Parts: sequence; C-alpha cells; structure tokens
Amino acid sequence: MIINGTELLNAAPINSMFTAKERTHGVSHGLAEAGYDIRIKQDVTFYTNVVQQIARVEVGSKISAGRFTIASAMEVFHMPEDMVGVVHDKSTWARRGLSVFNTVIEPGFRGGLTLELVFHGEGSLHIPAGAGIAQVLFSRVYTKAAYSGKYQNQSTEPVPAILEI
Repeated sequence: MIINGTELLNAAPINSMFTAKERTHGVSHGLAEAGYDIRIKQDVTFYTNVVQQIARVEVGSKISAGRFTIASAMEVFHMPEDMVGVVHDKSTWARRGLSVFNTVIEPGFRGGLTLELVFHGEGSLHIPAGAGIAQVLFSRVYTKAAYSGKYQNQSTEPVPAILEI
C-alpha cells in the first residue's frame, strides 16, 4: 500500500519535507496526493540537432555527448527500515520527451539521490535547478531491512556507476 499525506510526513523519509505542493519554474514539488515530488539540483539542458544527428547535454558547467545524463535531487533521503521508495517520471517532463529512470530507494538508504535522465525529444529541453523532476511513491515492506550497499551515504552530487570487480 502506498504511504501518503500525514503518515508520509511522520515517517520522514526525506529531510526537511515540504508539507504541501509548491511550484518552482512551473513544475510542482513537495507533498503530492500519492507521494512526494522531488526537485533537481542542477540546471540540465539537452540540445539535439536531428539534421546532423548531434546530441549534447549540459549539466551545470559539464558538457557531454548524447541524450543520457545523470543529475541529482536536492532532497536528502533517510529511509526508514520498513519503507521503500520508487522514483517515477513527472508527466509534465514526460510530455516533453524526458524519462527519469525508475530507481528504487531501498529501506535504510541514506544520502543524496542520483537521477538518470534520458531525453527522447527533438530540439532542446532545459530543466532549471529547483524544478520538480520526479515523483517518489513510498510503500511499507513486511520485513525491515537495512541497505548497506555501495551507494550508502552518497554525496548530493551525481554519483556515476560504481562497478564491483
């Protein structure tokens, strides 16, 4: 069952949660009807030129090729051991061609959240820092668990994949 409203605020899986929906740059963030809308920390701009098949992405001052990038959420998570979160797209961005991968936030996870973004559209797309970027739905797990993986206590900056050998 999805946890929302007062029960979600009391569980406090995110530090300093907004108690209502707010809008920044025309996109909502904060407590939503069925979860919590998180914000993006960096300015992200996707540029594509379909004539030359060139795609470029700019995150803050970093520029790379392609239609994929990582960014991070402004929110810091402190997941209770009996709760799991699943990151979903916000329809405002999905309607413009942006996908936010459906990351799972494990029970007991603490730290910043890295977001994986792919732009499927044509032309350019600018996502301003502070805008709502994704919705997290929270559910209870039957057996408490404590995440102790390689991304525990990660930075609030984007963290690339850590490959284990």
